[in-house]
Amino acid sequence: MIATIIGVGLIGGSLSLTLKQAGIFSRVIGVDMSNTSLQKAQALNLIDEALPLEQAIKKSNIIIISVPVDASVDIVSKVLNQINEKQVVFDVGSTKYPLCNFIKNHPMRKRFVATHPMWGTEHSGPEAAIITAFKGRACVICDDDLSDANAVETVENMYRKIGMHIIKMTAINHDVHAAYVSHVSHISSFALANTVLEKEKEEETIFEMAAGGFESTVRLAKSNANMWVPIFTQNKENVLDVLNEHISQLRKFKAALEKDNTDYLRELIVKANTIKRILK
Repeated sequence: MIATIIGVGLIGGSLSLTLKQAGIFSRVIGVDMSNTSLQKAQALNLIDEALPLEQAIKKSNIIIISVPVDASVDIVSKVLNQINEKQVVFDVGSTKYPLCNFIKNHPMRKRFVATHPMWGTEHSGPEAAIITAFKGRACVICDDDLSDANAVETVENMYRKIGMHIIKMTAINHDVHAAYVSHVSHISSFALANTVLEKEKEEETIFEMAAGGFESTVRLAKSNANMWVPIFTQNKENVLDVLNEHISQLRKFKAALEKDNTDYLRELIVKANTIKRILK
């Protein structure tokens, strides 16, 4: 099976490595706006060749779109305009409804599968690709009833063969849940990093005293702005909703400290501890 990956960065590169190792892809063609990224991807054996979009599509059975979400609408539309009834297209973006809503009436919509493999790191670029990235992780497939059954089956089987389990939901519900479990985590990390940078002027002190808890909490603050600004803006309403609740929770901790209310402070922490029933 020959695949084209549009966007040969962290996710696209990791998918290429993993799916080639699993024997699913015999050849991978890379498409990217950056020639430097294509050269790196080829040197790292993430792709076998680099081609312009139209040529790559003609040679491929499967087209994977792994670009920032603000570019995905245009790219998916261009790809769907060029494919035939036997080809399968899927994306890996962190927001789903804006894209799915835009292409809902496209005549080739049924050959597209909307997916979100729930994995990522704070790193970016082809050099950040990891071959074991997806094992044991969840992959969300959205609005599968709008896709051909054989297209969905093809994509599901690919994800399962690299160790992922499948969750199905609507694109709208995906964006709500993603705001809760992913998007607000990044905002919190960015905000905490900015707080420390603002209040602690001695960088050497931050480096030397930062314990494991702080380091793990702000790890996401190293994530690429070009990726996350479009995610936040596309999912604005859901992100604002969860952000308002997060601010409310922070105010509760602030009020407990201001009033020396140790009982309430303990209550807030004990309530938070119940998350361990879910995240073991």
